[in-house]
Order: sequence, then C-alpha cells, then structure tokens
Amino acid sequence: MTLKVIGAGFGRTGTLSLKLALEMLGVGPCYHMMEVFKNPLAFDWWYEAAQDPAHADWGKIFAGYNSTVDWPNATYYKELADAYPDAKVILTERDPDSWFESTQATIFKNPYEGDVGFPRMVRKVVGELFDQHLHDRDHCIAVYKAHNQKVRETIAAERLLVYHVADGWAPLCAFLGVPVPSEPPPKVNSREEFASRVAASGPPHLQENEPA
Repeated sequence: MTLKVIGAGFGRTGTLSLKLALEMLGVGPCYHMMEVFKNPLAFDWWYEAAQDPAHADWGKIFAGYNSTVDWPNATYYKELADAYPDAKVILTERDPDSWFESTQATIFKNPYEGDVGFPRMVRKVVGELFDQHLHDRDHCIAVYKAHNQKVRETIAAERLLVYHVADGWAPLCAFLGVPVPSEPPPKVNSREEFASRVAASGPPHLQENEPA
C-alpha cells in the first residue's frame, strides 16, 4: 500500500470526520491519532521519526494504510508529500478562535507529562509546534494560521484541497474524482463525545475530535 491522501490539518479541525469520509469513499484504511493507540510500538516510531522526518521510515508507520489525517502526521505533511509524490493533500480548517477554544476543552486540556510513550511523543510531535505553550491563545492561533498559510505555499494548488467539513461531499469527491455517496457525510466526535470517549478509555487524551 502507498498513501493516496495526506491530511495537513491540525487536530480539532474535523479530522475524525474526514477519516471516516475517506474510508467511505474507498481511500482507507485511514491513519489517525486513534490508530496510534492500536500499536504499542507507534509512540516510539513517531518519536524516532520526529528526530529526522526527512529520512523517517514512513513505510513502517503507515503499513496497511491508504491515507492519513490528524496528528501525528499533520506536523510532517511536507515530508510525507515528498515521500509520496502522487498523494493528494487535504488541509482541514475552521475558525481560528473556535479552533483554539475547542483545543482547550479537549486535546490540550490535560498536561502531557512523562518521558516515555504517549506523553513524550505528544510533546515532541505536537508540543514543539507551539513551543509547549498550549494554553497561550495568541501564540497558538498564530502558529495555527502560519501552518495553514505554509501548507498553501508549500503544496501545489492542483494537489491541495482546503476543506471545511461543513462543505460536505461535493468538494471532497470532486477533488478525489469519486462519486458522491447517497449517505450524508460523517460528522462525529463533538466536545461532548470527546469527553465520553476519554472517560470510557482513559488517557489517550489526544484522540481526535471534531469542530464543536
């Protein structure tokens, strides 16, 4: 398998909905932060990849997957786009203030403490993007906006879809060249769903969630 779609959008921009949509459209299985927890080796794999992403063993990480969205991969969208030159890139976006508020209620709510496993990976792959200032509104929003602009500048326009999950099937299906399904597009994992998910499963705090 090789990656056909690479998600460049940060967590809390609709990535779980996009994962499910891609799988409905036949571009799955789709890798997502939830997949990390299915493989006890993945925390270390991602930490190692972050040391030298230009030479990471992406084939090992994404074995069995046709697409990837969300963190951890969003941090390395450029390296992945270079490694998989035929893959299309989707940048999920939402209002920056709404995005920040949502991160504070969910994925950035709890501290990531510890020198091994999941916390170490998150601090390296996500925390370093924000200089570990995950609760500084102005700083986080500035990083978010700069990332989205950099994606636009880095990825060729014909290879890139800037996507809002509220736009539904039409732009996504047109971009991928597939028919529009008869079923409505998935919209899942609101803040309330996220809280229930964490309560049920415990720490994986960074299981992704949707604009809410």
